[in-house]
Amino acid sequence: MPAQHRLAAVAAATLVAAAALPALAPAVAYARPVASVSPTSVAPGSRVSLNVSGCGTKTGRATSTAFGTVWLTPGNLEATNLFGGATVYRDARTGAHQVTFECGGAGGERVTLTLNVTAGVAQGGLGGSIGGMSPGQIALGGTLVAAALGSGAWVLRRRSTHAA
Repeated sequence: MPAQHRLAAVAAATLVAAAALPALAPAVAYARPVASVSPTSVAPGSRVSLNVSGCGTKTGRATSTAFGTVWLTPGNLEATNLFGGATVYRDARTGAHQVTFECGGAGGERVTLTLNVTAGVAQGGLGGSIGGMSPGQIALGGTLVAAALGSGAWVLRRRSTHAA
């Protein structure tokens, strides 16, 4: 086979491979998306974090009967990670709720997880800053703070009278 024929055969094979590559590229470029809901078990009124990676799009959404629809936004410039947050409805029924993540919005690739809504009430108000403390612990803490402030004032006052 002359060199020109071999070169033409290689060029034709390369052209066929290059034409087929775009059809294969989406399957190769992005693996199946991976999603997470954190925490996976919450009380009504609580917040959950939503995360999906591997979409290959800059938009996505998460939908559930526990919180409705949330649009997800890119977590980095390459848009390899989409995230968002949702508040579980205060009247959400207890039990398992499906959370469906869709890459690119409706009609995109889907991943479905389960969110468990438990009986109880979401912690609110003080954010846990004094929720687990007894009145005696609060009084002791207040006494220590007052003693520290009083000692500081006494040192500053004593220093100012000796400096004059």
